[in-house]
Amino acid sequence: MMEKREVYDAQINESLSILLESLEDHDTIKAYKRIEKKIDKHDGLKEMVEQIKQLQKEAVKFAHYDKPNAEKEVLRQADELQEAFDHHPLVLEYRECLVEANDLLHHLTSLLQSQVNESLEKLLNEKE
Repeated sequence: MMEKREVYDAQINESLSILLESLEDHDTIKAYKRIEKKIDKHDGLKEMVEQIKQLQKEAVKFAHYDKPNAEKEVLRQADELQEAFDHHPLVLEYRECLVEANDLLHHLTSLLQSQVNESLEKLLNEKE
């Protein structure tokens, strides 16, 4: 015979599975995953990120060898690339979807926390 805790754990796991499946099917999460795949496959954005990293490494080298003008120029170039990256339509859409997905998950977490707290309070009150 299963112990009460094992039954309770099984119910929690089943509920969690249902919740995760529901989240996967939610339009907000689907939109986030769609745009994330587009960004992962976009060679131009990957190249920009690599160029920014390379320019930042060069700036560190120039700073180390006390070449402030060269460092300043390389940082200016990195800033321009970063600006272009930040304003790329896919990046903007990604950030918007990320905010929406985070808001959804935050709301869900708050709701679950509230329900768990209520259930615990009821259990404690029943034992008193």
